Amino acid sequence: MIKLVLLSPLLLLARPTLGQAPRLNDFHALGWLVYVGDHQVAKKWAVHTEYQLRRVDWLRDPQQQLARLGLVHTLSERVKVSGGYTSFQSYRYGAYAEVPGRAEPENRLYEDLTLQDQLGRLGLKHRVRLEQRWLGSRAPSGEGPVQQWEYQNRVRYQLAATYPLQGPTIDDNEWYLAGFDEIFIGFGQNVGLNVFNQNRLSGGVGLQLSSNAKAELNYLYQIRSHATPDPASGQPVVELNHGVTLNLTYNLDFTSKLR
Repeated sequence: MIKLVLLSPLLLLARPTLGQAPRLNDFHALGWLVYVGDHQVAKKWAVHTEYQLRRVDWLRDPQQQLARLGLVHTLSERVKVSGGYTSFQSYRYGAYAEVPGRAEPENRLYEDLTLQDQLGRLGLKHRVRLEQRWLGSRAPSGEGPVQQWEYQNRVRYQLAATYPLQGPTIDDNEWYLAGFDEIFIGFGQNVGLNVFNQNRLSGGVGLQLSSNAKAELNYLYQIRSHATPDPASGQPVVELNHGVTLNLTYNLDFTSKLR
């Protein structure tokens, strides 16, 4: 699985040489702002909150936004399971826009399994996520209310790593390196040719502000395959996007007030 994650961008880039139809490449500069918080409500239970604001072309145009709410259950020191709901919005952008007009909504349910490992100073985290997606679409003009909902399934695998820069562990007010690679694969009904959905490769630097807060500034390279070909040429469209993400994490512990 790890080899598949690391090779997935190369496999996608090699597609035109394997006898498939030539593709159209679409390039964008990304600027993403991400907030995440896991708030402890019981010894082994936490409420997950998340919001992402995504823009393209040096913040000029909106790309997507999402809000996520879920529950996290700790099975052991290394293993967690979680699940919940995601509200997602996609906007029109780029020369080969998938959204014809007004923003189109998507509703998701998700389930996660997360495994943490420690190899010396290197911290590793494996996450497998299943998503049940309901994608809304408007009239061909892109206006009016949502007229149709299409159901799809997707599986995601992420391998993330952290490495302290100022000692054997990451402590308060200390810097660290962070990075991840995540592959998205569609399966089941209505997926069509969009089995490879996207891959994200990211790396940068983080600061552990306190025991419950941290900030990261990362470079992001996103390969994203459009679900349908370009209407004008009939060719598949692949986005090759570069940019930066600012990630803010702030966790609260509500159980301390109950002691």
